[in-house]
Amino acid sequence: MASSKDAVVLEVDGHEVRVSNPEKPYFAEKGIRKIDVVQYFVSVGEGILFALRDRPTTLERWPGGVFEGARLSTRMDNSGDAFYQKRVPKNAPDWVPTAHITFPSGRTADEIAPDSVAVVAWCANLGTLTFHPWPVSKGDVESPDQIRIDLDPQPGTDFADAVRVAPHVRELLHEFGMEGWPKTSGGRGVHVYVPILPRWTFPEVRRAVIAFGRELERRIPDRVTMNWWKEERGEKIFIDYNQMARDRTIASAYSIRPKPHAPVSAPVDWDELPDVSPFDFDVLTMPGRVAAVGDKHAGLADHAFDLTPLIELADRQERDLGLGEMPYPPDYPKMPGEPMRVQPSRARKAPTT
Repeated sequence: MASSKDAVVLEVDGHEVRVSNPEKPYFAEKGIRKIDVVQYFVSVGEGILFALRDRPTTLERWPGGVFEGARLSTRMDNSGDAFYQKRVPKNAPDWVPTAHITFPSGRTADEIAPDSVAVVAWCANLGTLTFHPWPVSKGDVESPDQIRIDLDPQPGTDFADAVRVAPHVRELLHEFGMEGWPKTSGGRGVHVYVPILPRWTFPEVRRAVIAFGRELERRIPDRVTMNWWKEERGEKIFIDYNQMARDRTIASAYSIRPKPHAPVSAPVDWDELPDVSPFDFDVLTMPGRVAAVGDKHAGLADHAFDLTPLIELADRQERDLGLGEMPYPPDYPKMPGEPMRVQPSRARKAPTT
């Protein structure tokens, strides 16, 4: 490691990664500096590279670190302290690979598709804390090879409620000949990853996740909701099916979340999930866990399940119960068969003629 007053140069996977302003505070409450963030990603390199390898990846960049009042820019307000980077930066080295993807609008972009820990470290120098990979490989960006089940606690619920739902998710997956790999979200939620054969389109995979969520809701309606509109969800765990829509992503395993205690999204075993807390896993503790137990998501590489049983479930739900399409996110173009995209309370107030 070479250093100067203003920069540190790390040797990572045969590449030189320059870390500018290495002493800059990134999580002041924990004493974590920018160089600590970069070295964290190097220390968990095998795991995060497995999560990101060859996947088009959106970068969530916090170049000023995480501090009180810091906020993320949005489509409506780009004045925030942090932002999402979907296109590869113009100053990227020639060893940073990309994948060409198409957004729902029809516009296209070249996104970073990491193939080495050096690429991850280079992104970390840009202030990237959270990596958001697509559920596709750069070799076929139209066919997801994972379904990602997002157990999202609603107001009045918390991580413990998501954990209580998780075994029901696994039981239902088993009924369809599948297995899932859980992780903490780094916040209040739980994510379950299921590797699938890349034979289906984004709309088909999303439809399969909707069918799965509806069946889960039917079995435990007091704990789970599929209602897209927040006003109808209640104090339940929302199965966020739109995470499987094109260009919708969730934080990868080992990503850092922008909160004062520097939590990370941690792969866990099913049998340890009931006993963990999101506060167990952070930038300081995760390297030791990985050194001791390895990457708990490594088993994803050994499987690719057939999605056909869930497609057939969706067909039965539509044929027998009249359950069809559900709303897409508000920034999407109107999709075929989609119901009216207006929250129920507003629809009830609409004038009649």
